[in-house]
Amino acid sequence: MSLVLTQLVSGVADVIFPPVCVECRGLVEDSGYRHLCVRCAAQLAFVSPPCCTTCGHPFYGEVQGERLCPHCEGLAPAFREGRTAVLLKGPARALVHELKYHRALHVLDDIGEILRRASGLAEFARGAVLVPVPLHPRKERERGYNQGALIAERLARIAGGGACVQPLLRRTVDTVSQTTFDRRTRRQNLKNAFALARHAVISPSLHYILVDDVFTTGSTLNSCALVLRRAGSLNLDVVTFGHG
Repeated sequence: MSLVLTQLVSGVADVIFPPVCVECRGLVEDSGYRHLCVRCAAQLAFVSPPCCTTCGHPFYGEVQGERLCPHCEGLAPAFREGRTAVLLKGPARALVHELKYHRALHVLDDIGEILRRASGLAEFARGAVLVPVPLHPRKERERGYNQGALIAERLARIAGGGACVQPLLRRTVDTVSQTTFDRRTRRQNLKNAFALARHAVISPSLHYILVDDVFTTGSTLNSCALVLRRAGSLNLDVVTFGHG
């Protein structure tokens, strides 16, 4: 379907079925997003410097010298740098929840737009090999997709410069949801939960970026980073859509 026809069909659909904001359920008009109204779009907390170079969370107030980030304290990252687009609250959290738990693939347009608007994120990922954090096969079958891979595909499209998505990792342990656990418990639960994908080849000369939907404690991302490091990755960073 041509771009013009796609836009026409989308426009007609919006007239018949006006898009609804995923956060407040109000009608969406002229917000720059398809599923966030003007009021909720204004509440997106984009991250910009100064911020933590490990997890991407912003620092507030005047920053002098090196600051300790409470969000990733004690992480001992196996990756070099972490970036995030927005803080995961309000409308950003609603977009992620719709994608993860309600099969709302249509919100990927807005997630992609947020990634595009995030300060320096496209430049950071340009030309890199984007590696999605994998789901266990059982969970991916239940959900129908890996949301991290879909976000990575949007980021690759936005970044350009030869950026591509490669599923270089696999999840070998079917862990329970880690959302209610503290950092220490997560780290223990995720030990040896990931492995290099079969036939995957790591080149020391390439820039690899792990991609996931959310940076919480960093335990999942760090477990993945350790696998890539052991396989020979020398230039390894992290990007998440949200932090929180």
